[in-house]
Amino acid sequence: MSNEKDTLQQEENKINEKSASPQEELQEDAPVEENFAEVNAESKEEAEEKPENDQESTREEDELKKVEAKLKETEEKLEYMENRYLRLQADFENYKRRKQKDFEAAMKYRAQDLITDILPILDNFERALKFKPEHEETKSHMQGMEMIYKSLVEALKKEGVKEIEAVGKEFDPHFHQAVMQANEEGYGSNIVVEEFQKGYLLKDRIIRPAMVKVNQ
Repeated sequence: MSNEKDTLQQEENKINEKSASPQEELQEDAPVEENFAEVNAESKEEAEEKPENDQESTREEDELKKVEAKLKETEEKLEYMENRYLRLQADFENYKRRKQKDFEAAMKYRAQDLITDILPILDNFERALKFKPEHEETKSHMQGMEMIYKSLVEALKKEGVKEIEAVGKEFDPHFHQAVMQANEEGYGSNIVVEEFQKGYLLKDRIIRPAMVKVNQ
């Protein structure tokens, strides 16, 4: 009787062990399923994050392009302003040189208007001094006029006034004004043979050409 109970107990234990094995197998498989679920979740999160990363990268590229365009525009404006500054500087330097040149010319020829007005007076003195007086009193007056004439000529020389050479010189339209022609022996062709009115230079500027007769 005791043996039968032991046999039944052993069979019951075997049945219990068999029923317990599937549960243990299920318990062992559970972590695998959980790991698979976690991998799927991470993959899904990565898939969701990837479009966001792409969008962020696109925005950064757009911002970079905008910055590069702005930089290029700024460089072009800077180049334009530099060129404009150089042009203005060159114009200003030219303006200063012109003003300096005008000032020097004004100083150099400052007496031109006055000298031009004095030349007819000088001509009258020369005509008067050609007269040969006979009376002593007239001679005395002529001597006084000659002194005034010489003083006037010296004053003009100090200002840079010079007579233009005429008689015996080749005719030069820049310095001579031909009013007559002649056929005189002893003179070559195109040579000034007579001077009717003196010409004058103020330094290197002609203020009046000489009025002359030219041999043909």
